[in-house]
Amino acid sequence: MEESRGVRGVKSAARTVALLELLAERGEQPSRLDQLAEDLGVPRSSMYQLLQTLVDSGWVRTDATGSLYGIGIRALLTGTGYLDGDRRIRVVRPYLNEASDALGETIHMARLDGRDVVYLATRESHEYLRTISRVGRRVPAHAGALGKALLAERADDELPLTDGPLTVLTENTHTDRAALLADLARVRERGYSIDREETVPGIAGFGFALRYGTPAVDAISCSVPVARLTPEHETRIVSVMQEVRAKIESQLPPVSGVPDWR
Repeated sequence: MEESRGVRGVKSAARTVALLELLAERGEQPSRLDQLAEDLGVPRSSMYQLLQTLVDSGWVRTDATGSLYGIGIRALLTGTGYLDGDRRIRVVRPYLNEASDALGETIHMARLDGRDVVYLATRESHEYLRTISRVGRRVPAHAGALGKALLAERADDELPLTDGPLTVLTENTHTDRAALLADLARVRERGYSIDREETVPGIAGFGFALRYGTPAVDAISCSVPVARLTPEHETRIVSVMQEVRAKIESQLPPVSGVPDWR
C-alpha cells in the first residue's frame, strides 16, 4: 500500500473505496460477486463479507436474489453533502443561472480531479437540447472545454495526462499529445478554451478557468448546439462568460477561517 505524508494506508479502507468507486463507475450495469472479486483481486469470501457490510449500511444495493450489486443510496447522500458543504459551488451557482438567462444556453461548473473533470453544477438551456453532461459525471480533461481551460493553467510538463493514448470521445477529440499542447497554447493566448464537438457530437463548448486558486481547479463553460452557433452568438457567449467569470472571482477571495480544500 502507498504511504501518504508518512501514514501507511489501511488495507480494508482502501479495498472499500476501490469497491465503491468500481460500482459507481459501472452505474446501471450491476456486478456479480465473482466478477468484483476478480476485478479487485480480492478473495471471494472477503469480497462477500465486505459487500454484505456495505449492503447493510446502504452503501451498496443488491437485487432480490442477492446475486447482483450496485452503488447504494448512501453514496448519493455523501455526494450531496460534498456539494452543499463547498462554499465555492454555492457562490458559483447563481452566476450559472445569470449566464444561462443571458445566453439561453447550458452552463456548467466542473472541477479538475486527476486526469478528469467532474461536473459540480449545471443550468440547462431553456431550449433544452440535452447533452450527456450531469452533476457527478467525469470527462477526460483533454477532451472538452472545461478540462482544456484548466489544463492550460498548468505548464506542459505538469499536465495530468496518461503516458499512453488519449481517450477518444468523438472523431474530433485530441488523440495526439502535440496537437493538444498546441491547442492549450492557443487557450493561454486567448484566455478561454474552445471545444468543437470534441466531447459530444453536435455540441460546441467554451471554457473559462476560475482563477481564485493557483493553479485553477474549477472552471465554468457554455455548451451550445453547433446548429445555432453563429459568429455573432459566439462573440456574445465569450463576452458574457468573461463577465460572469470576473464576478465569480471577485466574490471568492481567500477567507480567514474557511478551509481551502484541495
